[in-house]
Amino acid sequence: MSAVEQGWSWGRFDVQFDSPQAIFKLIAGMMNARSRLTGIATGDQAIFITRQAFQAVGGFPEIALMEDIAISAALKKLGKPCCLKAKVVTAARRWQQHGILRTILLMWCLRLRYFFGAHPDALAARYYRRQ
Repeated sequence: MSAVEQGWSWGRFDVQFDSPQAIFKLIAGMMNARSRLTGIATGDQAIFITRQAFQAVGGFPEIALMEDIAISAALKKLGKPCCLKAKVVTAARRWQQHGILRTILLMWCLRLRYFFGAHPDALAARYYRRQ
């Protein structure tokens, strides 16, 4: 039976990187734990939402970056996410190209700035600057 059939209106999968390096297993584990703790999901975690919940929160906000964080925050008001342990695979490419520590610091910096009200356009300019 699916998560939706069990009554969940939204949720996400655990993430796994396409690299066999141990550091990426650790990063994925931390991302999954953070998501379980905070109830916030990222696009890499393949967010799923029922049509009713999607419409109730007004859909994805039309912002340049952090739309996954924004919709997760809105959906949390409807209920907790279903955090599936099934894995979805995402690329480790950005982490490998830009460095693991730099990527972690960038991601946390962007999220912190978003939390304190930075405009998503400014965050997107910073995020995409290095690509």
